[in-house]
Amino acid sequence: MSVAATIQSGMMSDQRLEARTREIGRRIFARVREERPGVGSAGWWDEKMMGVTMRDEGVKIQLFRFVDALPALRTPRQITRHLKEYFAQVEERLPAVALPILRWLPENGWVGRSVARAAQFNVRRLAKRFIAGSDLPQTLEAIAELRRRSLAFTIDLLGEAVLSESEAERYQGQYLHFLEGLTREANDWPENRLIDRDHGEPIPRVNVSIKLSSLYSQFDPIDPERASGAVRERLRPILRLAQKRWGFVNIDMESDALKDLTLRIFKEVFDEPEFRDWANVGIAIQAYLRSCRSDLEDLAAWTRKRPAPVWVRLVKGAYWDYETIVAAQQGWPVPVWTEKGETDANFESCTEFLVENREVLRPAIASHNVRSIARALALFEKYEVPARMGEFQMLYGMAEPIKSALIELEQRVRVYTPFGEILPGMAYLVRRLLENTSNSSFLRAGFLEHVPEEKLLMNPMDLITHRRTKKVVETDRKREFRNEPLADFSVEENRERMREAIEEVGKKLGEMHPLVIGGKKVSTAKTIESVNPSHFKQIVGRTASATVEDAKNAIGAAAAAFPGWRDTAVAKRAEVLFRMAGIMRRRRFELTAWEIFECGKQWREADADVAEAIDYCDYYAMQMLKLAEPRMRNLPGEENVNFYEPRGVCVTIAPWNFPLAILCGMTMAAVVSGNTAVMKPAEQSVIIGAKLMEVITEAGCADGVVNFLPGVGEEIGPVLVSDPRVAMIAFTGSKAVGLGINEAAARTAEGQDHVKRVVVEMGGKNAIIVDEDADLDEAVAGVAGSAFGYAGQKCSACSRVIVMESIYEQFLKRLIEVSKSLRIGPAEEAGAFVGPVIDGEARERILRMIEKGKGEGKVIFSGEVGALAGEGFFVPPTIFGEVKENATIAQEEVFGPVLAAIKARDLGDALRIANGTKYALTGGVYSRSPESIERCKREFRAGNLYINRKITGALVERQPFGGFKLSGIGSQAGGVDYLQQFMVPRTVSENTLRHGFAPVDPMEHMGEPAGE
Repeated sequence: MSVAATIQSGMMSDQRLEARTREIGRRIFARVREERPGVGSAGWWDEKMMGVTMRDEGVKIQLFRFVDALPALRTPRQITRHLKEYFAQVEERLPAVALPILRWLPENGWVGRSVARAAQFNVRRLAKRFIAGSDLPQTLEAIAELRRRSLAFTIDLLGEAVLSESEAERYQGQYLHFLEGLTREANDWPENRLIDRDHGEPIPRVNVSIKLSSLYSQFDPIDPERASGAVRERLRPILRLAQKRWGFVNIDMESDALKDLTLRIFKEVFDEPEFRDWANVGIAIQAYLRSCRSDLEDLAAWTRKRPAPVWVRLVKGAYWDYETIVAAQQGWPVPVWTEKGETDANFESCTEFLVENREVLRPAIASHNVRSIARALALFEKYEVPARMGEFQMLYGMAEPIKSALIELEQRVRVYTPFGEILPGMAYLVRRLLENTSNSSFLRAGFLEHVPEEKLLMNPMDLITHRRTKKVVETDRKREFRNEPLADFSVEENRERMREAIEEVGKKLGEMHPLVIGGKKVSTAKTIESVNPSHFKQIVGRTASATVEDAKNAIGAAAAAFPGWRDTAVAKRAEVLFRMAGIMRRRRFELTAWEIFECGKQWREADADVAEAIDYCDYYAMQMLKLAEPRMRNLPGEENVNFYEPRGVCVTIAPWNFPLAILCGMTMAAVVSGNTAVMKPAEQSVIIGAKLMEVITEAGCADGVVNFLPGVGEEIGPVLVSDPRVAMIAFTGSKAVGLGINEAAARTAEGQDHVKRVVVEMGGKNAIIVDEDADLDEAVAGVAGSAFGYAGQKCSACSRVIVMESIYEQFLKRLIEVSKSLRIGPAEEAGAFVGPVIDGEARERILRMIEKGKGEGKVIFSGEVGALAGEGFFVPPTIFGEVKENATIAQEEVFGPVLAAIKARDLGDALRIANGTKYALTGGVYSRSPESIERCKREFRAGNLYINRKITGALVERQPFGGFKLSGIGSQAGGVDYLQQFMVPRTVSENTLRHGFAPVDPMEHMGEPAGE
């Protein structure tokens, strides 16, 4: 629905209402003008600083990045160094007088210490403008000052992100502590009727705001039942205390991904008998979301069924950049309005809805926008809303003149009052600063840029840019590649489709699948039985097991099909891949379910693998269409053309950890470039291989072009590698097997007329460096996700974390708590983070490595698998501390949920350790130092290096994947030069000069006109 339709459905056109809105707005502005800060006051200096900051977007960003990093900087030298590094990136934009100072500024000595102290002092002073206090006494003092000005409050707890259950318990404990302390004091406060009474009754003086994600470390919409149960368990004691001590609880809203889960928990807990008739509760709703109106309508319908109303804090929303960036990265629909005018118009529409439904949804209008506030006041008049049946809410330390104007209008104003440690609360401070200085900010326009009042009071509908959207018909899908969006499991429909697919696939377990050679199905005496790693007694399915003779027949079929396929037009070959992508999109949830059963991949991991297979098909098809265009370099009398042609028969040998994506990617790279293929899946993932063969067949690939050959590697592998008819081997798997393939393929067999091409990817011993200034919220979560996601069974997984000694203990303390909180469970359970390893052999190998590691380091964490050990192939996530860089667990690939923590003196030492293995696949760095990041880019030897993000989850085209040293031979999969590995270049040069005559005008190539 368009914004206009959304708004018109809930807001009538009323000239009188508009006139009254502007009249009230002018009155507020008049009051605001009287309260401008005096010259030289703290507010005046803050305003001047904001003005200087806003003049240049680049300077603003660098300042805020420095402010964000400051809590992690422990010494004057670190502070001064970061200050110089950040502003050196925008030094050409700084005032001329600042440049020589910045360049001269020493990092040590009394000057450096003085600069560091000044930076800390000023940031702390600015933080205190937006953060009320760090403990209960300071917060009470700030609240007393608010009440002196006739301002109500709601308390919000700042601090680190909640990543572990111990942190969630601490968050709950702090709220209980503050509720107890605040309500004890509030009972003795003298009444202020403006803020302590509603339109009829007294209201709670103590009001707290709670983020539900802070009550449960695994707060994830993929498993709403478990999340709701865990959150309500911790929320109930807070609600009971608030009931007992006459307090108010408001539930905050966070990102769009958590919105539906937050609303669900809100409804479930306040439908419980002990809270069902309690009216002192509320929830925030964000008007920048396109779903805002429908969410309000649903909330109103629910509230009418309970005996008490709820309050709704209507906000614009504080995560606009985040929502738009995530949508762009994931290829998901943008959930927010994309123009400020649309958000403002929707805010007014939703305000009217709240006013109309005030008996069930009490309006709390949260805005600093004078137009939005004036509209609400005009609507209160229009609908004859009793005095203070609604209220206005604003942020602590912001828009003080507007607050005063509303008090003068006898409106209740509630201040959103953050408390907590000043520097750890820096993320909140940066968000407030960004709001204050954003291009679309009302405060910036009105208070700092002094935009005319009449423009600020315009109807937002008049400000919306009505762009005529030109409908683009995608006639040529080969023009632009876009990654297949991952499934958004915060959407109920996707969760339901996944559950249905698991149920349907569960009915098909145990089926038999034949070989496919030359387009014919082939049965064998021996079979391969695939079991579910989560439940090893469950048979997923069986396939025929190829013999040596079957392998030779498959090579023969591929060799026979090669000439015809080689000469097939590239467009037709590409069309097969496009059709495969379409088929896999249609069967997406089914294929994901097969991976869950056969490989123990959790929902998101399995879905990502299917999406990657789709990406490979689309991307390689598009790339081949580009490569198929001959490159010409002609001169008078000479024509030169350079082009590619396929190598011949290609054997693709894939691993089980990315059972569809890698098997599909290697095979389709061979096929689209004109080769034929013998496709051998890993023994542990033969059923996924059979499903891929179904897709290939349905897509119309010619018989013999792809031959499906499941079998035991030790039996048929030597034949596939050594047969002289094979031109190329593409392998992903262990180092030992990969090196063996490379060695065997290097021997030229009798009758072989070519040198075999080998492309192998052999894993790694991947490290993440955690710098001393790293954002530990991000670093801890990223390391845990990279090390223990899919039970550490990704070739890109983190198996070493190298931490600066200054933060080593602090980092590991949080990492251990986070690791304790990760749920271990069967892959089909949506909320399980750590699943099984692939089979019994893998489990025993990993457990032996853990035992060896006990003699090389100290086990600082080992998870509990309990009864799961008798059900599936589960291994406890394990972290070793005090590991020496040359220890076996720091050098050899484990391929399981085992992490070695290594201490480094400084960044140079960390880089030496990171590069000190035989591998060079993936690596990561968490740092907020621009110079450290640049140094790591230069010196960290890894095929894929990730900065300030987890090191798993590479995407086709965006992060082509592959390493060097003993991690791989060849280019990176999913990159622009990958297909060239499967082809040989050819050049044809023709002399077109005949007896002094050429069929082209020689002057076309001379660069100047002919003479007379």
